[in-house]
Amino acid sequence: MIRDMHFHDFIHAITSALDAKDPFTNEHARNVSEITCALCDFMGLEDFADIHIAAHLHDIGKIGVKDRILQKPGALEEWEYKEIQRHSRLGARILKDVSPLKGVALIVRHHHERFDGKGYPDGLAGEDIPLGSRIIAVADALDAMTSMRPYRRPMPFDEAMDELRLHGGTQFDADIVAAAVERQAELRAMAIPAHVEDSATWRMVDHDAMMHSRKEVFA
Repeated sequence: MIRDMHFHDFIHAITSALDAKDPFTNEHARNVSEITCALCDFMGLEDFADIHIAAHLHDIGKIGVKDRILQKPGALEEWEYKEIQRHSRLGARILKDVSPLKGVALIVRHHHERFDGKGYPDGLAGEDIPLGSRIIAVADALDAMTSMRPYRRPMPFDEAMDELRLHGGTQFDADIVAAAVERQAELRAMAIPAHVEDSATWRMVDHDAMMHSRKEVFA
C-alpha cells in the first residue's frame, strides 16, 4: 500500500509512468520544479513542500492525453488543444484521492488559470487562484519558452523574461513576476546550456530533502 512507501518513492513511481509515455514532459516537469523552488525561496516562503510536489506533478494528467497529440510536431488544431487542456483536471483527479495530496491536487488543477480570469479549467482570477498554482504558472511558462519544442526553437532567456514582464498582471501574478525579475540573475545562473543553442535545462535541488517533511504521512 502507498502508506507503506516512502513519499519520494511514490513520486518516482508516478513520474516514471509519465516518463514512459512522454520523456519530454517528464523533463519539463523536473525543470518546472527547480524554477518553482527558486521562486518560492525568492518570495520568502518557508513551507512550500506541497508547491514543490505539485510543480513536479503538474503535468501528470498528460498520462491521459493521446500520444499523437502530445508528440505532434506542428501547431495543434482547436479540438487537440481542448484535449490537451483536460490534463489539469485529469491530474487533479489522479491525486485527489490520496489523502496527503489533496492540497497538491488543488494546485495541479489550477496551474493553467490566468490572473485575469481567462484561464482554465475554472476561470479563477486573482488571489482566488491558489498561490502555488500562480507560482507554477510562471515557472511553467519560463521553462516552456526557453526549452526546445518540436515546432519551434527555444527563446533566449532575456526575451523570455521580457515576456513575463509583458504579461504580469494579466496572464501572471505581477508580484511573482516581480520576484522573478528582481532575482533573474540567479535564475539565469541556474540554467545549464543544453545541446540546442540557447536552450536551457535547470540545476537540480535536493528533491529528497524537499520531500522529507511529507514522508511521515506515508509511514
